[in-house]
Amino acid sequence: MNRYTWRTGTVEGVMIVVALIFMIPVYVLINLSVRKQSDLSSPLLPTREPTLDNFGLAWTQSGLGEAMVNSALITVVSVALLVVLGSLSAYGLARATARWSPMAFYLFMIGLLVPFQLGLVPLYRNFAALGLLGTAVPLVVIYVGLRLPFTIFLYTTFLRQIPAEYEEAAAIDGAGLFARFRRVVFPLLRPITGTVIILNGLFVWNDFLTPLLYLSGSVNRTVPLAVYSFVNENTTVWPLVFAALLISVIPVLLAFFLFQKALIQGFASGVKG
Repeated sequence: MNRYTWRTGTVEGVMIVVALIFMIPVYVLINLSVRKQSDLSSPLLPTREPTLDNFGLAWTQSGLGEAMVNSALITVVSVALLVVLGSLSAYGLARATARWSPMAFYLFMIGLLVPFQLGLVPLYRNFAALGLLGTAVPLVVIYVGLRLPFTIFLYTTFLRQIPAEYEEAAAIDGAGLFARFRRVVFPLLRPITGTVIILNGLFVWNDFLTPLLYLSGSVNRTVPLAVYSFVNENTTVWPLVFAALLISVIPVLLAFFLFQKALIQGFASGVKG
């Protein structure tokens, strides 16, 4: 049996200190979310008279409930399209043996290098001409196009580690191309699919710039815009900001705990590859 040595104790002590340092922002978030607006003391000092009224005010004044519904709709549709399009595209790229297959893969990877800001003005003009500003359609289109190269990269890297013998056996049994993908390949992609859902879902849920451009001036708002409504040129109601932030974190934490196992398996598979 391994003995508990001073080195083990030192490592544990360092890890505890690092964990406490990372917990400081969480402490400040919770501490300020229950603080009265008249309390101007340091964020690190414990709140003397905590109150839960900030959560009710943040929910009603910012329209956070409707914003969470809009964010959830945009996130679910965007991530679903990314999973379907990304997995199908990656399957073709990973299994194709033609000369164009590597070039097509690298062509998709160029999308990881092109800054999204280059297309802000043309995209805005096109969506405005189509009368789609203020709706969720521009956001879904932009998120799918922006995150598809990254999704294809994850799926293709994972698919190249799966032996093709599984699909060959299904083909001998008479399964077609899409049947092999749906019944054999896609179930094997469950670990990396969890990773794709978490990473893309976090990006879409937390994005602020795109909704600010395409939903500004409309009644439709996402969670970041609802939180930003407490910030203006003259005053910022920080207790309500932190209360709204704490409420908006709850769906993200639930999704993370739901897909936590798949996320870890996806990362572990990538490390082994």
